[in-house]
Amino acid sequence: MRGEVDPQSALFSYFSPESRVPAEHPLRAIKADTDAVLKEISAELGSLYSSTGRPSIPPERLLKGQLLIALYSVRSDRQFCQMLDYNILFRWFLEMSLDEPGLDQSAFSRLRERLVNEDVARRFFDGVVKRARGQGLLSSDHFTVDGTLIEAWASHKSFKPKNGPPPASDGQGGVSFRGQPRTNDTHQSTTDPEAKSARKGPGKEAKLSYAGHALMENRNGLCVDLQIRSAIMAESVAAQTLLDRQRRKGVRPKSLSGDKGYHNRSFIQNLRDRGIRPHIARIDGRHTPGLDERTTRHESYRISQRKRKRIEEIFGWLKTYGGLRKTRFIGMARVQLHAYLAGAAYNLLRMSRLQLSG
Repeated sequence: MRGEVDPQSALFSYFSPESRVPAEHPLRAIKADTDAVLKEISAELGSLYSSTGRPSIPPERLLKGQLLIALYSVRSDRQFCQMLDYNILFRWFLEMSLDEPGLDQSAFSRLRERLVNEDVARRFFDGVVKRARGQGLLSSDHFTVDGTLIEAWASHKSFKPKNGPPPASDGQGGVSFRGQPRTNDTHQSTTDPEAKSARKGPGKEAKLSYAGHALMENRNGLCVDLQIRSAIMAESVAAQTLLDRQRRKGVRPKSLSGDKGYHNRSFIQNLRDRGIRPHIARIDGRHTPGLDERTTRHESYRISQRKRKRIEEIFGWLKTYGGLRKTRFIGMARVQLHAYLAGAAYNLLRMSRLQLSG
């Protein structure tokens, strides 16, 4: 018999968001790990707020909202707040009842203003990495490093001379740069002064960008560190900063793999001085002390060269889903804040899948 639609909906409905989330949903594992990490940094979050005045929206709820924005590729804070009005899954993850008022996008802006000059985002990211290590999902032996360009929220029309007259008009209300050489030494973006003009390779167009540098452990492909630096900083210099951070945590890698961009004498020697085997891709015709047949003839070198390509999965996810293909934020500090939260979201998602498969 054909069913009919009843236009008269029930006056009252009694159910909890918990009952609508499947038991095997990956957000369940992500929520458990996230709540555990947020509990550890609760004191740091509390120090950002006054002990008097009206209660604010819990920062834990806003941070978890940022994770959902990355996990579900929500375009903006405003769109997320609109979705929160009718998305039961989001309300369950944020521990909000169905009749509780939603969030306003300005709450996320205020949270960033509190976090941008603090170390809480890094503590949260490190807390996720620490939890993965506690679950036996991390190796402390073999790592991969790589870098990528993140397009800044600034166009080349804002790339103007630091000193001197502005560029001429093109006659159509725009600006003409024809025949005018532009470099980072002589020009600067008026929209985002910290963004630098860079290109991915020969023949590619130059764009105002930041550089994202990631350190991946090779066993399960988790991101153990993620740094935003100037687009003109050498990759090998950024890699040394990542390794210094791991040393302060007591992590001493046995090997580090990387592409040809890290094949230079000073970086290879730096790895040798640290007691790290340089599993760096070789350049034909270049003879570098410390990276010869005594290293490359081993099977471990070939395994590292095969494993290192998985770091592209991290960059691919961060750019496709995490919103880092072109950042929505201005200034290196805000881009770094976004990168930490997106990187934490990637690790949490990866951890939930490893837990299900294990």
